[in-house]
Amino acid sequence: MTESMLAAVLVKPGRFDLREVARPVPGPHEALIRVARTGICGTDIHIFHGHYAADRLPLIPGHEFTGHVTACGQDVTNLTEGQPVVVDMNIGCTRCYWCRQNEILNCPEMQQIGITIDGAFAEYLSLPARLVIPVSEEVPAETLALAEPLSCVVRAARKSSVTFGRSVVIIGAGPMGNLHVQLMRTIGAAPIIVMDVVQQRVDMALEAGADIGVTDLTELRDAIARATDGRGADIVIESVGRRDLYAEAQTLARKGGHLMAFGLTGQGETLNLEILSTILEENSVRGSVAGMGEDMHDALTLLTHKRINTDFFTTSAWPLTDIQAAFDSFADRPQDLKTQIVMS
Repeated sequence: MTESMLAAVLVKPGRFDLREVARPVPGPHEALIRVARTGICGTDIHIFHGHYAADRLPLIPGHEFTGHVTACGQDVTNLTEGQPVVVDMNIGCTRCYWCRQNEILNCPEMQQIGITIDGAFAEYLSLPARLVIPVSEEVPAETLALAEPLSCVVRAARKSSVTFGRSVVIIGAGPMGNLHVQLMRTIGAAPIIVMDVVQQRVDMALEAGADIGVTDLTELRDAIARATDGRGADIVIESVGRRDLYAEAQTLARKGGHLMAFGLTGQGETLNLEILSTILEENSVRGSVAGMGEDMHDALTLLTHKRINTDFFTTSAWPLTDIQAAFDSFADRPQDLKTQIVMS
């Protein structure tokens, strides 16, 4: 008889159904993971509201998770039952040019856990063993569930080529913005200037390591000018995903600086680019969205050695049976930088 498990299935925008569904059986190269905790990502909120992946419903979302190996396929030799693990959510073909460059999101056959295939708002998940990363038993589950979002920030920092003494502006002090602040602080960027309309989130960003915080976009330019002798910022990170904020962010970088495009916008949204000044001033725009490959391992190293203050992200935990309420109330809880769903 096929065993079952509890899963939260998003059947249409705004509505989860809790269902008993068939527990997956691992194939020869797969591992079965019993999920412990899964964080709610901004992408999950977009999916919930029908702004993203609506054509893939019904779907079990969820990709920021940790758990334990409970079974392995016959050809899996690198994992053992009972190991705590995290998982790289990006599944590439491993053969194409982009996979070989660790640019898996560009793989023609790319799939993503919880976005293109069923994910981790469920008790069990079966995945290719090559994506499963064993972790220390000493790191708590609520911390390990932050590995995937932190890996996204690790990749963005790597792509931004930031180094010590570089000025950084971060637009958005939500969960990813807070992680950007902490990682930039760890790298040695200075000053770090953060902007968010929610004072409570700005205060948390300042506590996390930002040097300057503002809540009014009209004050941001003056704050940057004062902090950089009028030059503008070396790096500006848009971590919200609004076209108007991207347009503003373009104007905040110094000559020779660059904009890091991180916040997801709607499909087809565009920015005007003044070509000549971009050439003459040697400005640039760089995109980054998801951690993969070594980014996950670097994120785990940072978490294991407590380079990231996780206290901002581990206060809000909801049982799987209350997932609808957790999503419905998400926008009303700005003090909860991260909400995690507890499976077991």
